[in-house]
Amino acid sequence: MKPVCTVLILFALTMPSLAAVSGPNDRQATDPKSVHSKSNLSARPIEVEDLFGTRLIDAAALSPDGEEIAITTNLSGRSNLWTTTSAGSWPVQMVRSDDRQEEPVWSPDGRWIAFSQDKGGNELWDVYVISRTGGTPTNLTATADIREQHPLWSHDGKTIVCIYKPKAAPSYDVAIIDVASRKVRKLRDEKDPQMSWDVVGFSPDDKTVYANRGNKAGDQGDLYSIDIATGQAANLTMHQGKRVVTGADVSSDGKTILVSNDEKGGFTNLALLDVSSKKMRWVTDTQWEVQPGAFSPDGKRFTYLVNADGRSTLYLGESATGRSAAIDLPVGINSVASVQQFSKDGRYLLVEHEAMNTPGDLWLYDTTAKQTKQVTHTAIAGLGPESIPPSDLIHYKSYDGKMISAFLRLPFNIKADGSNPAIICPHGGPTGQTNDGWTRWANALAARGYIVLQPNPRGSTGYGIEFQRANYQDLGGGDLKDEIAGLDWLMQTGYVDPKKVGVFGGSYGGYMTLMLAAKESQRFKAAVDLFGPLDWYSMMKNSDPSLQQYIVGLLGDPEKDRKVYEDTSPIKYVEQIKAPMLVLQGENDPRVPKEETEQVVSILKKRGNVIEVFYYPDEGHGFDKLEHQIDAARRMVDWFDKYLNGTPTQ
Repeated sequence: MKPVCTVLILFALTMPSLAAVSGPNDRQATDPKSVHSKSNLSARPIEVEDLFGTRLIDAAALSPDGEEIAITTNLSGRSNLWTTTSAGSWPVQMVRSDDRQEEPVWSPDGRWIAFSQDKGGNELWDVYVISRTGGTPTNLTATADIREQHPLWSHDGKTIVCIYKPKAAPSYDVAIIDVASRKVRKLRDEKDPQMSWDVVGFSPDDKTVYANRGNKAGDQGDLYSIDIATGQAANLTMHQGKRVVTGADVSSDGKTILVSNDEKGGFTNLALLDVSSKKMRWVTDTQWEVQPGAFSPDGKRFTYLVNADGRSTLYLGESATGRSAAIDLPVGINSVASVQQFSKDGRYLLVEHEAMNTPGDLWLYDTTAKQTKQVTHTAIAGLGPESIPPSDLIHYKSYDGKMISAFLRLPFNIKADGSNPAIICPHGGPTGQTNDGWTRWANALAARGYIVLQPNPRGSTGYGIEFQRANYQDLGGGDLKDEIAGLDWLMQTGYVDPKKVGVFGGSYGGYMTLMLAAKESQRFKAAVDLFGPLDWYSMMKNSDPSLQQYIVGLLGDPEKDRKVYEDTSPIKYVEQIKAPMLVLQGENDPRVPKEETEQVVSILKKRGNVIEVFYYPDEGHGFDKLEHQIDAARRMVDWFDKYLNGTPTQ
């Protein structure tokens, strides 16, 4: 259910193998009186249309010759496939469609681009290819009730490996697509509903596929080799007990795989796996979250990022020594766009940068000159750090002493006189994380004078597996108390009027919105719920089977643990809600179906609550079409203006 200050953990520019450990235990509580609204005499409320007129880049891949970049972006108001030159020319639209494209990847000869596309947000993806020169895309799979996604080309360009899941199946498998004949053949037949597969890449001779197999709870996983001819799989990372090992890329000689591994105390670190010996050579030793990137074409270098408390630093490592250096980019979220991130000669690296008040853009990093050049410029005129309040990374202790991180948005020019409205914004997941990335919804509020707090409560990723599993069978319990502890901390800043507090979230954030508005009804005066689950039992009946198994991984067996399901379902508490509530929902949502919203609306209407609902046609889990994004954001802003600020809606 996942549908995003100047405080930064600093790593040395040269980070040797087994560098000194740092991580969540280094956090110190933030004094509420130490945060201050910044003065900005030119600050003004930003129009929703301007925020959403700043386009998003969802994915990008550098062509083998390094001359072009395939991107999926909503430049036209739809998330479609475009190309631009690496020099930064005006982009060319490759696919014009009401439906969204994702995961572009170039064929090895650079003549074709493969991508995935669904229909009306239903997440029943097909794999397509289109010529580099344009034309009509070819649907290679054309299966109405099967998901095929995450395409990766073989080295000879004749086949594509992807993940494969029938609509009624709980698990993703691995499949091979013959590009010429368009025949699809499954390689695996997963029997355990709690396990699913994802693809990593091919061996140099294209006879073997490497793939990850992990459970829905996200606390167990291994890397496998799969013989394409027979479908036989071999575990390359056998271990005792629960551990999460995930492959990311295969070196050009096929001898090494870049992997993440949480063997070190449940904290994800980077290692180089020798395919032949199955031995790992560690690159990092940190308690922050390390995410592997990809190898350079010659295999001599690799990329990875370190997510330190919701802000990430990108590194370039040396395969021979394991030593690495940080790439100099502004503070925020710095990452690689896809596995196709290096130019053929390895000199140029395609990277992404964004921050909460800085839209995401693509940059090229020259590994020789050690300089970066911005390629795309998505922000419209006058929209950037100079006009949008910055993010402050803060920490506070929860009810049981657990340290919680959160991002705080203090609007410009407000006074600490206890008069300002505030919004608590829980993230999705629950195994997700609010990071310091471009956040249009929060920006719309912060630019209008609303204080926004976005906590990362127990259950969040990025702080180790123990913290991630700390809300097992306790959803809406300890994590809810973590959100309330954040609100209590916020009250101590002196900025907030306790009679002007709202809550807003989507997916699991919508679930938390319902739980907070019900269990803490005296604290919240307005609420906006985007497609939040109401009843885990109706979710087990109506949602996608893969998500049903994810719920089992969080709550246990639906029959044996019936009390857990009942006690953690908002439907048990929803009649306690007093705050006026706005609910927004996609008609085709396969994860949190509209039946959840229909139940919320029916119950609260019968009680006489103030409640409004709007369903968006041809939308799934989240809103992809620009006019729907703008409409939803307007409704959200108007709702809080009306019920927190007493401002008439336009």
